[in-house]
Amino acid sequence: MKELLFRPIDIASLVFFRIAFGALAFADVLASYIGYHLLQDSYNVDGFRFKYYAFEWVEPFPEPFMTIFFILMLGLALCILVGFRYQLSASLFAVGFTYIFLQEKAHYLNHAYLFCWLCFVMIFLPAHRAFSVDVWRKPALYRREIPFWSMAILPGLMAIVYFYGGIAKINPDWLQAMPLKRWLAAKSHYFLIGPILEQEFTAYFMAYGGLLLDSLVVFFLLNKRTRIWAFAAVLFFHVVNHLVFAIGIFPFLSVAITALYFPPNFPRVLVEKLSQRFGILRKYTQKWETRLANATPAPLWQAAPAYRTRIMAGLAVVLAIHLLLPWRHLLYPGNVAWTEEGHRYSWRMMLRSKSGSGYIEVQLPDGTKEPYKTLQLLNKRQRRKMKTHPDMILQLAHHIRDEYRANGEEVAVFARYRVRLNGKPKQFLVDPSVDLAKETWHMFEASSWIIPLAEE
Repeated sequence: MKELLFRPIDIASLVFFRIAFGALAFADVLASYIGYHLLQDSYNVDGFRFKYYAFEWVEPFPEPFMTIFFILMLGLALCILVGFRYQLSASLFAVGFTYIFLQEKAHYLNHAYLFCWLCFVMIFLPAHRAFSVDVWRKPALYRREIPFWSMAILPGLMAIVYFYGGIAKINPDWLQAMPLKRWLAAKSHYFLIGPILEQEFTAYFMAYGGLLLDSLVVFFLLNKRTRIWAFAAVLFFHVVNHLVFAIGIFPFLSVAITALYFPPNFPRVLVEKLSQRFGILRKYTQKWETRLANATPAPLWQAAPAYRTRIMAGLAVVLAIHLLLPWRHLLYPGNVAWTEEGHRYSWRMMLRSKSGSGYIEVQLPDGTKEPYKTLQLLNKRQRRKMKTHPDMILQLAHHIRDEYRANGEEVAVFARYRVRLNGKPKQFLVDPSVDLAKETWHMFEASSWIIPLAEE
């Protein structure tokens, strides 16, 4: 195993991913800045935010510092792309992106969680040791070869995402093409593809196609004879997802990582072929070759024998977290798509359509009851997410309790939300008779105040 992990391979694929990663990082941060900060005002220091448990202390900067922070993040993404002060830029970006991620639980997306992990992994990879500003400034940094592990960790993480995503799809709703039937039918107005999307067979094709692709694609990617066909299937799958569901950078990120299953030198071979056809590219590559001709390569700690044990231990920890954490929903009774206990960080992607309606009721010290006006506290996305997520309902109940307590009143807080999961009849999500002001959320313990799904 040690010989495999540390055998030398071409650095070209890792450089390709660094460029793609920097471009996608820039796009995602820009989207968060425009969409969440400017349009939704989600990072207002005076606003209410749903916090991740254990990270309640994370707060946004007051203006204009939040805007300055986003501008700096965009600059760091570009630094990663071109490989300028790479390790410092990657380190600062990883902390900054995770800081954005932790601001608001209502913004949770699987790709954002994956991107947080990739950010920290990229810090330790020698992705700047070729075709970078750092190498141009200091040619001794150039390395044509890197140890296998420093590239393999990326498609390895993606393999887990694919495979666990496939396992999660083996459930009764998905096998009946739910919730795809509902989502695709709602897109029947799309130009050209609308009439196709509203057909029931399309939902079944996408459901079973997605299940098979997620479950098996890694095995076909590992096989040289089937790799190109598997990659074509991945490309088709993600292009369709992007066109139909508009799910941000995830399709592009997935394709970029999946490309790493090809031989490590594929970007170099491609550039060499293009250089033969385009004189300007040939002239540019010759400049690089001249620049690096007499450079003496600096040591690469990622390949040093003294670090091998620690590197293998670090890889084992990262893989263990990703292999074990998605199974934690088995610690809880009930349907995870309903209770949400163990749903996050588990690659359970696009498996449920949930809608809810109802209100929060506050019981005052004199026994009278009144509805709480969430419209004044939450934005549209927060309201939509909160109605279907028990942990968010509880956090809101605690905020309301503390709000009244600050005014000298001890109140009881009840949630009366009826929720529909994947087209099933609506039912209460949390027990409307339980005072949520007195309840607590436990990371690895079931919440008795969540009402089980009726079919169970």
